This record gives sequence, C-alpha cells and structure tokens, in this order.
Amino acid sequence: MKNVPTGEAVFADGGMRLSLSGAVARLTLSSPETRNSLNSAMWAALRQIAVDLAEDRCARVLVIVGAGDKAFSSGADISEFPETYANPESARRYNEAVRTAQASVAALPIPVIAEIRGACFGGGCSLALHCDLRFADETARFAVTPAKLGLAYSFEDTKRLVSAVGPARAKDILFSGRTLSSREAQRVGLIDFVYPPAKLGDAVDNYASLLSSVSQSSIRVAKATVDSIAAGADEADAELRAAFEATFSGPDFAEGYAAFQQKRKPVFD
Repeated sequence: MKNVPTGEAVFADGGMRLSLSGAVARLTLSSPETRNSLNSAMWAALRQIAVDLAEDRCARVLVIVGAGDKAFSSGADISEFPETYANPESARRYNEAVRTAQASVAALPIPVIAEIRGACFGGGCSLALHCDLRFADETARFAVTPAKLGLAYSFEDTKRLVSAVGPARAKDILFSGRTLSSREAQRVGLIDFVYPPAKLGDAVDNYASLLSSVSQSSIRVAKATVDSIAAGADEADAELRAAFEATFSGPDFAEGYAAFQQKRKPVFD
C-alpha cells in the first residue's frame, strides 16, 4: 500500500473496498443492495486484506464501515445457505473461513474501529465485536439472531459477546434474538460511543487521526497486553515482556521524553 494516492482504492473486489487516507485505512463493506450482507467471497477478501495490512505496516488505523446508511452489515448472505450448508463438510469449511477472517482482523497489531450505521446483525455484529472499538450513530440497531434460524452462535463469537456485555446480557441477546437500539447497546457494553448521524463520520475520523499521531510502539504493546489479559493471562509471556521492556530504549521514548523536556508536541515516526 505504500505510495498510494490518498483516497485511492488499494483493493476493490468481492464486495470489499479498501482505501488509504494518510495513515488511516478504510475498509468498506460495499454491497448496499443486500444491506452489506457477508458472503463467502467477502470473508475470503477480508482475511487477505487483514494479512496484507499486518505485513505492510503503512496504515496505523483501520476503520471498517458499511456502504450507505441502511446497514453496517445485515449478517450472513442467506442466498448462499443452500450451498454453504449443503452438508456438514461444506458447513465446516464455511464456518472455518469466517473464523479465520475474523481472527485475522482481531490479530491486527493496529487499532481497528467499526463505524456503524443502521443494521448490525448476526455476522455483522460478530465482525464488529472483533474490532477494538465500536462507534455507532443513533440509527444503529443490533441483533444476534441464530435462535430465529435454528442455528447457534459460534464459541468464538459468543466469547466476545460475553466479554463485551457479560453472561446474563449475552444470554438475553442470544436467547431472544431481539433488536437493541444504539443507546441500549451502549448501555450494556456492546458498543462504545454513540453520535448523531451527521456527526459520526467526523468523530471516527478525528479519533483515528489521534491514534495515528501517537506512539505506534505504545499502541501495539498496549493492544497486545489488553488482548492477552482478556484472553485470561495472569502475567506477560516472554514475548510480551520483551516488547514492554523494548519501549524504554526505543526511538519513540527518546522522542517523547525530548518533547516533554522541550515543551512541544512529540512527532513519532
């Protein structure tokens, strides 16, 4: 993605469009005719995009957004069900592809922000839960509906839901399949910030710009540390401890300390 003109698409295929503005990458789920439902091609594209972003290190923040204002994503593409769930093996392959794509997003060392308008249902909600932060506008609606289809939410998705809202709220959401407003979703911990529709885009852009301007080594270690704790770790492993200790001899600390002494804003590479 290096030397890509700002705003230019660096990936556009399979219902996905990735563009870059400065150090902020923007991934758009671009099938508004189906309310950005997620099909097999989109999950495959999502995994590849995440792999490329992790390797390139050009983007410092990733924002995921749905095209249009009707939906972040309405969930899985139901038109694919006769094929994807034709037999246990095809179902296993599809579910594994979804898990791999979502895990690739969660494993990105950079912050990932979901910018949510309209419907955020099922697989769309699970994708948002694999992001680090969820910003929504007041039109956003949330539901996890496998109980209405005779299906089950995966262990991985359920674990993230429980981590966000707690066991009782997760059971309510999963048992009932009911729709939550953006305000209720924020109140129970499913999302983090809510804005009026006209202000959501600027709020996300400003926050992403802030994250791209601070120490990236600090952010990477902070994200890895929080994720490790959330996964149940009681202490840092050798790799995480080494990353922590390396910050004290790294260039970002030298710049941050010099800026503090000189009473100026630090400029991090």
